[in-house]
Amino acid sequence: MTISINQIANGIGLQINNDIFIVTDYSHVKPGKGSAFVRVKLKNVKTNQVIERTFKTADKLEDAALEERRMQNLYNAGESTHFMDLTTFEEVVVDNALLGDSIRFLQDHLEVTGLFFNNKVLKIILPNFIIAEVTYTEPGLKGDSISGGTKPATIDSGANVQVPLFINIGDRLKIDTRTGEYVERVKNESKRD
Repeated sequence: MTISINQIANGIGLQINNDIFIVTDYSHVKPGKGSAFVRVKLKNVKTNQVIERTFKTADKLEDAALEERRMQNLYNAGESTHFMDLTTFEEVVVDNALLGDSIRFLQDHLEVTGLFFNNKVLKIILPNFIIAEVTYTEPGLKGDSISGGTKPATIDSGANVQVPLFINIGDRLKIDTRTGEYVERVKNESKRD
């Protein structure tokens, strides 16, 4: 479906040269001389590359109706990962190459957002933060909290992250999935009998 440049808005999907882009910013420009135009920043859904394009007000664009669906990670099967669509309860298989580096933070039963175009998964978006348990790290020493040093630790998703020296096995951490960085230690909730 084609749309006019006046129908452009932040967050809509556009198909340009067989790639899908999301509009991240746009501005209408009316110069003193010449005709008005629209300057648009577009983010490629697959590569996350941001480009800037200029369109004349008479240009028509190809609309890409994107759909976000809540999904839950079920299991990894070698080259693919299986998710459950939380609306239809259907199983959706996603190639691990599509997940990219974010696969290292994919925990069992983690809820994610699937971005679909024509019923095909374009991208899996993880939550910005996850709570993960440390499964392995060297023991921490009392008083190491003030030194500011870090050490490697493996979390329950299998990812390796840098953590402060006072972190121990079994500690629960808040991890930023966008950067892979440690944010803070999370207190364990007391279990009620």
